[in-house]
Amino acid sequence: MMELGLRGFRILPGYLDDTAQQALVEALRDVVAQAPLVSPMTPMGRKMSVRMTSAGRYGWVSDRAGYRYARQHPAGQDWPAIPAAVLKIWRALISDTRDPDCCLINYYGEGARMGLHQDKDEADFSWPVLSVSLGDEGLLRIGHTTRGGSTASHWLRSGDVVIMGGDARLTYHGVDRIRFSSSKLLIGGGRLNLTCRVVD
Repeated sequence: MMELGLRGFRILPGYLDDTAQQALVEALRDVVAQAPLVSPMTPMGRKMSVRMTSAGRYGWVSDRAGYRYARQHPAGQDWPAIPAAVLKIWRALISDTRDPDCCLINYYGEGARMGLHQDKDEADFSWPVLSVSLGDEGLLRIGHTTRGGSTASHWLRSGDVVIMGGDARLTYHGVDRIRFSSSKLLIGGGRLNLTCRVVD
């Protein structure tokens, strides 16, 4: 497997084969059954086009009160455990001694996107963010550690894994669009993106 590098982002194309992808999707169905996907609002009151949920000790939430990690789903229940299939990837690529506190699950339906942003709500930026793509292809856009300037783009395909660490840990990044129905992995189409983070 050939590893790609883009502005400090480590991209592992096709890290998960078809069997591993399908097993991961099945595990995530259990998570969503316990903690349903929600359509969060930004602190400015705008509804995000991406739907999301989480697994782990914390979940990432957004509403009028701001962006933050919370111990419970907006409906009031604790977040489900991070699936073993997700932890297997983390332990193979990041650490076999420190598991992530949160696995944020974003679902991109047709027309959904994610603007340029930093992952900066964690207490310790020395830990990388691990990202896993499942389903339809998504166009990743990468900027700099400050807003503005040129950007670089790369199409992420189902089974690709990205590691954002070191100098890239606080780089602005986003997903401009997806190629809806480019994959048959998810019934009804769309893209799932998992990002695992150490929070504390």
